[in-house]
Amino acid sequence: MPNYIITYDVGTTGIKTCLFDVGSTIELKASAMEGYNLYVLENGGVEQDTKEWWNAMCVTTKKIFASYDVDPKEIQGISFCSQAQALVLVDKECNPVRRAMSYMDQRAKEEIKKGIAHGFQIAGANVFKLLKSLYYTGAVAASVKDPVWKYKWVEANEPDNFKKAYRWLDVKEFLISQCTGECVMTEDSAFATLIYDIRKNTWAKPICNMLGVNMDHLAPIKKSTDCVGLVTEKASQELGLAVGTKVFGGGMDAALIGVGAGATEIGDTHIYSGTSGWVGTVVGKSMVDTSAMIAATVGAESGKYNYFAEMETSGKCLEWVKNHLALDEIGIYLKTTNVTENEDIEKRYTSLYDYMTEVCNSIPAGCGGVIFTPWLHGNRCPFEDPNARGMFFNISLETGKTELIRAVLEGVCFHQRWMLEAEAKKAKVSDVIRFVGGGALSNFTAQLLADVTGHVVEVVQDPQNVGAVGACACVAAGLGLIESVSKVKDYILVEKTFTPNLENKAIYDKNFEVFKQLYKANKKNYALLNK
Repeated sequence: MPNYIITYDVGTTGIKTCLFDVGSTIELKASAMEGYNLYVLENGGVEQDTKEWWNAMCVTTKKIFASYDVDPKEIQGISFCSQAQALVLVDKECNPVRRAMSYMDQRAKEEIKKGIAHGFQIAGANVFKLLKSLYYTGAVAASVKDPVWKYKWVEANEPDNFKKAYRWLDVKEFLISQCTGECVMTEDSAFATLIYDIRKNTWAKPICNMLGVNMDHLAPIKKSTDCVGLVTEKASQELGLAVGTKVFGGGMDAALIGVGAGATEIGDTHIYSGTSGWVGTVVGKSMVDTSAMIAATVGAESGKYNYFAEMETSGKCLEWVKNHLALDEIGIYLKTTNVTENEDIEKRYTSLYDYMTEVCNSIPAGCGGVIFTPWLHGNRCPFEDPNARGMFFNISLETGKTELIRAVLEGVCFHQRWMLEAEAKKAKVSDVIRFVGGGALSNFTAQLLADVTGHVVEVVQDPQNVGAVGACACVAAGLGLIESVSKVKDYILVEKTFTPNLENKAIYDKNFEVFKQLYKANKKNYALLNK
């Protein structure tokens, strides 16, 4: 008898809904995708419409049932893998009081200055408040993008909306509330607010008092594997799921993508490249490097943490280069030919990204010395600076578009290496790295990552769906279909392995040293241009 589970992978620009059957393996049976908007404001704000999230969830759920012969009553549970560190304020009826503030939002500059970035500071935080935060939470809200400063921004700038707020939720918690009518926070989402007491597994009252957070706004905390509610009649009508379907807590992407990658044991390292990107290593205790903005986040499994270094724009850089270098024209040609309309090209490539990366393979490693910095929306690790931006450095008369495109891919890998080396200062990263996300679909990019980092890189089957697999593991563990979340590693198969090319690595080692110097050399210039 099949054990059907539906999971929702809630990303920055869209939701992917997956139907799994959990037996001797976790088998993907059907999937559906629906996009939504990201609203970038002039004042540094980045917002999303919660109605668009819910609509995408409803549309994709119905697509699943239309494409695969399964009765909604056969679905044993649903769960989520989601973007995190957003701010969603809802009223008592679980209606949002304003649009959600994305994890990318960085308008709360005054709030962080008043709240923690004043007096004698270490790593951008008042030393006394920093030490107090580290004691209780194992981290510190030292980034303008941290949720508590979004919360304080609404309080200061939108008092009417703030008065309407009943609960402070994150992205998947909002969707859970729409499914069940219940407001909860999973442990990993609670940790991501940086006001969570990691010793007592509850909200940290001393930190809330220190930062001015009303604890009445904070939801009950649940485990990722807990059943947190049942699908209501109203949600059933909109989603197409059966009334009473079990809803499980799930986790944020940083917690579950590593699970779906099969990086579940202490010391396992994975690199994710989607719209954003990160390096994550499983560790057995809370740890933090304030100088490099790296912290161990609470994992989906008790007693395990994800030592986590983030970059704001990873795959987004490739999207940018596709739109503005590969495709952009200003109308000066009498006739143009779209390469994707060429039959030979269509037979060889599944997407324009595949074509781009193969073209890049015709350019020697190092791009003739051209270096790209991938900080298109500021940066968080190993330095925090919302003013940092991308640049092409060392362009010459011989530089063409292909060199620039390859330089973008190399620049993303350089930054991933920088984060990997920053993690290695405090944690033992694994010799073999699991590479997942959209970037892992490209053999060129996977080999490039191996060459740049010097690590063996493994790509699992279906690397784009690892977050959904992680969410499925939460349901399966909660239902007792698998022994524990960590046991999902037994279901993850490696499809491809990439070994470093040492000749290329020697070139990248030289360029990498220059790459790291570019931020320090231009920090003041970024501030002058982008404040």
